[in-house]
Amino acid sequence: MMKKTKSKVVVVTGASSGIGLSAAKAFADRGDRVYGISRRDCPDERVSSIAADVTDSDALAAAIASVAEREGRIDAFVSNAGFGIAGAADAADAREIERMFTTDLTAAATGTTFVLPYLKKTRGSLLFVSSVAAVIPIPYQACYSAAKAGLDVFARAVANEARTVRVTALFLGDTRTGFTDARLIRSDDERDRRAVAKYERAERKGKSPDSAARAIVRLAARRRPPLRKTVGFSYKAVVFLSRILPTRPLNFLVRHLYS
Repeated sequence: MMKKTKSKVVVVTGASSGIGLSAAKAFADRGDRVYGISRRDCPDERVSSIAADVTDSDALAAAIASVAEREGRIDAFVSNAGFGIAGAADAADAREIERMFTTDLTAAATGTTFVLPYLKKTRGSLLFVSSVAAVIPIPYQACYSAAKAGLDVFARAVANEARTVRVTALFLGDTRTGFTDARLIRSDDERDRRAVAKYERAERKGKSPDSAARAIVRLAARRRPPLRKTVGFSYKAVVFLSRILPTRPLNFLVRHLYS
């Protein structure tokens, strides 16, 4: 006989597609009451959609408060919304850089500010969907790598502040989602574009977003989850190498891998 699990109230940002949608579905499969915050509705009817742009702090605060008012609690918050910019750093558009940091990092921080009071009451879970790029800065994704590195540092600091809340940053590698096609590419240099095309091919052959979703659901259920979690054996090996190799040899390897 399967052991019944207690239903939770879960909020997922960026739940209309990709990893966010897969995570929302996985929580719904478990029997949780799931709310998706995104600009477009979540296509899964089991997920209650709240139309809001995470970069609008007032709208994000109102969305989180509406869930708490309706349910009386929030047990897990998955900060997932984001997009990427590719190309050489000197070819990037300043306004696009600002928009990406606002979506990928600032909105994660403001969302945390709004949801923490509820998670403290329930001793809930706060999960940040990050990337291996947080620890292995990827050429031609300098801004994206910097945003994810900032998210990693933010998560670790919050874990020390809100010690009753279970905080995890999830490091993902190549994943098959619409994120790849939505990425903004800003470079006219043929060499740069070849490098970007190389890792985009790897992403299209990468893991299903369902693998990330399963990891997210498992982490939300754990009493003492790790502060950092890397999905996939090969990516675990890469992250491990980043911790033992000196910076210059590591950067050399990354340059030759991606360039």
